[in-house]
Amino acid sequence: MAHIQQEKLFSGEWWKSVGYIMLGSFIFTMAIVMLVSPFKIAPGGTYGIGIVLHHLFGWNISTAVSCLDIPLLIIGTLILGPIFGFKTALATIAGLGFTWLFETQLWTSGQPLIDDPLLASIFAGVLYGIAMGIIFKSKATSGGSDIISMILHKYTHISLGKLVLIVDSLITLITIPAFGDWKLPCYAWILIYIQSKIIDMIVTQEGFNKTVMIISDEYEKIRQVILKDLDRGGTLINVKGLYQEQDRKMIYVVLNRREVEILKQEIRKIDPKAFVNVTGAGEILGNGFKPHA
Repeated sequence: MAHIQQEKLFSGEWWKSVGYIMLGSFIFTMAIVMLVSPFKIAPGGTYGIGIVLHHLFGWNISTAVSCLDIPLLIIGTLILGPIFGFKTALATIAGLGFTWLFETQLWTSGQPLIDDPLLASIFAGVLYGIAMGIIFKSKATSGGSDIISMILHKYTHISLGKLVLIVDSLITLITIPAFGDWKLPCYAWILIYIQSKIIDMIVTQEGFNKTVMIISDEYEKIRQVILKDLDRGGTLINVKGLYQEQDRKMIYVVLNRREVEILKQEIRKIDPKAFVNVTGAGEILGNGFKPHA
C-alpha cells in the first residue's frame, strides 16, 4: 500500500512537484497556442472558452482565461473551502504565464504547427494527456472547469464525473454557434478521448475507474468526504493488522480518475499517515457503473 505523506515546504519532493507542475503547464499551453487555437478547437475547460473569446473578440487567450480562472479559484475557495491548495494555484498561474509567453513572444504568427485539424487534434490530445498526467502526478488539480463542476455538485448532488463531462461537452459545443462549423466539437472530442487515455497511462497505467482501499483511524471523516463531497457509496470492512493483530476499519470504494485525485487531496489533510491502495478497475458492474448484462 502507498503511504501518503505531507511534502515538507522546500523539500526535495516539494521542488520535484513544482517542477512537474511547471513542465506540465509548459507542454499544455504549447499545445493550446500552437495546435488547438489556430483551428478554433475548444476542448473543454476555461482554455476552451478562452480560445472562443480570442477568435471572436481578439483577446489574448491568457487574458480571457485569467478573467475566468482567478475568480473561479476565489469563488471555489469561498464556497467549497481551501481544497485546492498551493499546487493548483501554481498550476493555474503557470498556465496563464506560459500561455502569455507563447502567444506574445514565442509563437506570435498564430499559424498552426501542423497544417491539418485532425492531425493537430490527435497530436494535441497526446500533449494534453502528457501535460495533465504530469500535473496529476504532482498531486495538483487543473482547476478551471473542475471548480465549476465541484460547485454545481455541491448544490445539485449530481455525480462529479457526470458534471465534468456535461460542463466540458457544453464548452466544446459553443464553437458551433460561435464559428458555424459542426466539425469543431468533433475534433475536440477526439482530443479529449486521446487525452484521457494518455493520462491513465501516466497516472496509474490503468483504466478510467479506480478501486481505492483506505485504512485510517480517521475513517469516519474520510467516509463523509466520499459520501457527501464525491456523492459515492462504498463498503466499510472490518480488518485486522498482521503485526499487532489490531482491529481496524478499511474503506473500499470505486471512483473515477478525477474523484481519486480529489479524495487523495482530502486524505492528505485529514490523515497524512493513512494507508491508501489505488488500483485500476478492469470492469465494474452495478449501481453507478456498468449495468449487469
